[in-house]
Amino acid sequence: MQEDILITTQENKTDYSALREVTENIKQELRQLIVGQEKLIELLLVAMLAEGHVLIEGVPGIAKTLTAKLLARTVQVSFSRIQFTPDLMPSDVLGTSVFHPGSATFEYKQGPIFANIVLIDEINRAPAKTQASLFEVMEEQHITHDGKVYPLQSPFVVLATQNPIEQEGTYRLPEAQLDRFMFKVLVDYPSLEEEIAILELQHKGPQLKKELDQVQPVLSAEQLLELRQAVQAIHLDKKLLEYIAQIVAETRVNKSLYLGASPRASIALLNSAKALAALRGRGFVTPEDVQELAPVVLRHRILLTPEREMEGITPDEVIKQIIQKIEVPR
Repeated sequence: MQEDILITTQENKTDYSALREVTENIKQELRQLIVGQEKLIELLLVAMLAEGHVLIEGVPGIAKTLTAKLLARTVQVSFSRIQFTPDLMPSDVLGTSVFHPGSATFEYKQGPIFANIVLIDEINRAPAKTQASLFEVMEEQHITHDGKVYPLQSPFVVLATQNPIEQEGTYRLPEAQLDRFMFKVLVDYPSLEEEIAILELQHKGPQLKKELDQVQPVLSAEQLLELRQAVQAIHLDKKLLEYIAQIVAETRVNKSLYLGASPRASIALLNSAKALAALRGRGFVTPEDVQELAPVVLRHRILLTPEREMEGITPDEVIKQIIQKIEVPR
């Protein structure tokens, strides 16, 4: 595991090339077993650096869960996986009070949400009350049970998956829940070349399982927190702040949209753009960083008007139009 992550130059400025090297090491560990999904991996790293949660949407069998699990292995932190089902109760996620007859007292038993990286499989399978149990923990990183507050250990990241095709037995995530995810990442099928590489990897048989177990941690929890502090120091010009605000404000008045994005989207776009710049070894944000991240930050926070939905317009197309409309700062 790397000991010195950030290097300070004589001018007392952070050298972000060291941070980029660390994230490249994480990518290299994942590339041994994950074919393709380069964009997904990069966005997951950006979210971890920006202290955000990620909703991953895609059809079954395209390595959404595997990618999230292996990413957790590259960071030396606690990990838990929760399979959401229609009969899952909030106490199955958050924990519950257990009665001890001997002492006639109740003891709070923590649920699986008490981990640094939490993978929630098929988040839209659980009913609304179970989905709602995540509101407080995702935003404030603590749980209130019987009037007592239980803080979660930092870092805390939720990675959730959902299937966009199968709707039977699912519960649509409310806008308030979606707004707590920094990104919504759409994962597509692999290319033909990537699928051939997947088959070659699976052809190894027992050797593949052995390699899965050999994924090594690259970062500790303390080092990840150090990287997050470095991301906060990224330079961002005031003109770019105004650019971010203009993009988000345009979603509220755009005639194609019934619901625009909130200031939480502006904050997510700001923090993620700084993390993306750091991940690429830069100490400053560019307009291209903002434009690249705008779709994953905004697509789950806006709602199309019924007329635009009937025309087959997608949220990403509207976001693209908005970006083209706003003048780029130089």
